[in-house]
Amino acid sequence: MIRRLILVAALLAGISFYFVPRAPDAAWWVAWKALGVALLAVWAALQARDARGWLLVGVLAFGALGDVLLETSGMAIGGAAFLAGHLIAIALYLGNGRMRGGFAVAAAIGVALTVSGLAFSFTNDHGVALYALGLGGMAGSAIASRFPIAALGAVSFACSDLMIFASLGPLADSTLPGLVIWPSYFAGQALVAIGVAHALRWQGGATISAA
Repeated sequence: MIRRLILVAALLAGISFYFVPRAPDAAWWVAWKALGVALLAVWAALQARDARGWLLVGVLAFGALGDVLLETSGMAIGGAAFLAGHLIAIALYLGNGRMRGGFAVAAAIGVALTVSGLAFSFTNDHGVALYALGLGGMAGSAIASRFPIAALGAVSFACSDLMIFASLGPLADSTLPGLVIWPSYFAGQALVAIGVAHALRWQGGATISAA
C-alpha cells in the first residue's frame, strides 16, 4: 500500500508541475520539478532486490539530481548528472537484452550516433553532441532490451532532450518546445520506472514488484 501511494504521489507531482508557473529562482519550484522523479526513485528503492533493481534506482536518482542541477548549476553540470544516469541505464538494458549481445550493442550505437548527429545539427555544439551519444545509447539499448514499456519511455526522454536542443536552434522562436518538453520527459521517466519494474516481476526476474 505504501509503495502504491508513493507511485501515485510521484505521478501527481510530475503531472502537476506542468501547470506550475515558472519560477526557476525559487527553491520550492526547483524542488517541485525534481519531486516526481525523486519519488519514482524512492518507489524503486523500496522494491529493489538485486543489482537490476538498484540500477533502476540509480537511473531515476540521477534524473532527479539532474532536474535540480539544471536549475541551480547550469546545463553542463545538470547534463553531467543526466549522462551518469544514461550510462547506468545502458548497463541495465544491455544486461537484459532481447537481442544477442552484438546486435544489442549495434542497435545502441546506431541510435546513439543518430541522436548525437541530430543534436549537433540543432546546436553546432560538440559538448551537446557528446552528451547526446549517451542519451542515444540509452534509448538504443532500451529498444534492444526486454523492457518494451521502458523502451517507449527512453525514446520519449530522448525526444524531450532533442526538443530542448531544437529550442536552442531551429525552434528558438517556436512555442512547441515549451508545450512538449516536460510531458515527454516525465512520461519517459515514469514509463522507464514502471516498465522495468513490471518486466522484472513478470518475466522471471522477480526482484521488484510493481506496487
